Amino acid sequence: MGKVGVALAAGCAVAACVVAAVMVGRTVRRRSGWRRVLRVLEELEEGCATPVGRLRQVVDAMAVEMHAGLASEGGSKLKMLLTFIHNLPTRNEKGIYYALDLGGTNFRVLRVKLGGERSSITELDVDRKPIPQHLMTSTTEELFDFIATSLKDFVEKEENALEPSQGERRELGFTFSFPIKQISSSSGTLIKWTKGFSIEDMVGRDVSQCLQEAMSRKGLDMRVTALINDTVGTLALGHYHDEDTVAAVIIGTGTNACYLERADAIIKCQGLLTTSGSMVVNMEWGNFWSSHLPRTSYDVDLDADSPNPNDQGFEKMISGMYLGDIVRRVILRMSLESDVFGLVSSKLHVPFILRTPMIAAMHEDDSPNLEEVGRILQDTLEISEVPLNVRKLVVKVCDVVTCRAARLAAAGIVGILKKIGRDGSGGITNAKSKGGGSMKMKRTVVAVEGGLYTNYTMFREYLNEAMGQILGDDVASHVIIKATEDGSGIGASLLAASHSASSSSSGI
Repeated sequence: MGKVGVALAAGCAVAACVVAAVMVGRTVRRRSGWRRVLRVLEELEEGCATPVGRLRQVVDAMAVEMHAGLASEGGSKLKMLLTFIHNLPTRNEKGIYYALDLGGTNFRVLRVKLGGERSSITELDVDRKPIPQHLMTSTTEELFDFIATSLKDFVEKEENALEPSQGERRELGFTFSFPIKQISSSSGTLIKWTKGFSIEDMVGRDVSQCLQEAMSRKGLDMRVTALINDTVGTLALGHYHDEDTVAAVIIGTGTNACYLERADAIIKCQGLLTTSGSMVVNMEWGNFWSSHLPRTSYDVDLDADSPNPNDQGFEKMISGMYLGDIVRRVILRMSLESDVFGLVSSKLHVPFILRTPMIAAMHEDDSPNLEEVGRILQDTLEISEVPLNVRKLVVKVCDVVTCRAARLAAAGIVGILKKIGRDGSGGITNAKSKGGGSMKMKRTVVAVEGGLYTNYTMFREYLNEAMGQILGDDVASHVIIKATEDGSGIGASLLAASHSASSSSSGI
């Protein structure tokens, strides 16, 4: 072999070594990057862990905070607001009742006909209308005159079409989903506006009175007999269909809970008497906090970046508003740690770009190649050509975040049951009957409403599973979670019916 041949051979050998070195380097970096991503996942799993022991600590903490909130104003992160609602519907109500549901840029008017004698709702009519943008920042009179006019048009249309008015005064349940200080079962003053509304002259005024005056100006003979929020409406609707319903939880974009409490247990309002001996308490449980809650760095950062830091801590861990953004933050961290997602997408830096319905779609993607996961990563986050193993990683992140949320929600529900003695902690046959025998644990129903529970199958399954684990099989068989729909509308009309004869200015 000549000198030229030797040189060529040597050159080829060197080139081969370089290529091999590059390939080995890429493999090493790829493996190293994958290990870093797996470490991020492991840290997430550890931080979000909700073993049964920890969940029972959350149960105890919830019950303790409930006691504290009932003992004094400001005594707990839970506000434990009195609603003055004490007569829940029982299916003996009869007649035609109305509801107004105002909670955002639209409002709804409903008309229900109740047959009484344990029958169900016999007729239901609903109308939805948008609120013109300018009225959201105008005056109290202009906003409520518009609503009263729409309500009058609805009443006249329905009564002309179906049956003439019998001359009786119409009664209305009003769902007003803004912060208020409840004064009675049918009145309350506005604390502040949210959701884009800003009508300064209404702050501090009685919401029901403002509506009542507008209806009078428009010649509509109707009386507000119940002023509620959507959670109380859900409890009313659940109780109407099943009288064993003692609590209601909303788990959707936001979250809240209410339940039926003994009047003598509400220490901060001593001497409170109701005809039923009990009252619905609005917990505002989104603000619950305990050191036992499994908080991660992603939760800390999300809270710090929010408009209300150190507020609504429980809601930020379990509600649909935030789950998608927690997942986004995890994926961003993984992207910064390695190149498994390719170059870091600028979309990953956009807060709330990944919404919870997308998380549900990816989590429940059962296609062989996880096509839905790939589509959402491409369309929403502009991350393309994601290999299958990385798609599986994303699904796992969704699973960890959703599982934690559902199990914590279950712990919150059991906390309510513990407070009212329905968690079986004294044994399922601890009570004694008059004859001296043991009484079995009461059947207990919790009404649940909201898309996170009703539409997200994995969330619902994790919540139900955790309920069984916390309570134990024997007790869990006596506790039923029932999904409801439209507590804010139908529930309000049912409360108008159940309070139509018993409402008073004192609300008791």
